[in-house]
Amino acid sequence: MKLTLTTTSIKGSEVDMKWHLVDVKGKILGRIVPEIVKYLQGKNKVNYADYIDMGDNVVVINARKVKVSGNKDKTKTYSSYSGYPGGLRVESFASLMKKNPGEIIKHAVSGMLPKNKFRSVRLARLYIFSDENHTFKEEFIKLKSS
Repeated sequence: MKLTLTTTSIKGSEVDMKWHLVDVKGKILGRIVPEIVKYLQGKNKVNYADYIDMGDNVVVINARKVKVSGNKDKTKTYSSYSGYPGGLRVESFASLMKKNPGEIIKHAVSGMLPKNKFRSVRLARLYIFSDENHTFKEEFIKLKSS
């Protein structure tokens, strides 16, 4: 009997996408975002391959109640530049939290995702809600995070 060690490769059509529900109420932003990114990329799966988009859908609830460590709630700023003269927009963490708390989580997740062709596709599978009411009725796997 001849023993051969072969690795089976998965195809894009064989990927099984699941839904994950993440409650960020009272959690530190920098601690919970790597967990979200892991599920968006599919690194939690046994047959992970970086050249195939095999990530899952992630629904984040209670985005308004996320916390940041240290003094970041008073000093952190988010900037965007339109490319035109005078087009630099700077917004503080506190004002962005009042206006659109989901944008804070989306910005953090976007910064942790690899900068490749799957980035925008993975971000499209991230659904963020500012409170605990969401529109998805799927069978969720709750993220177990401390």
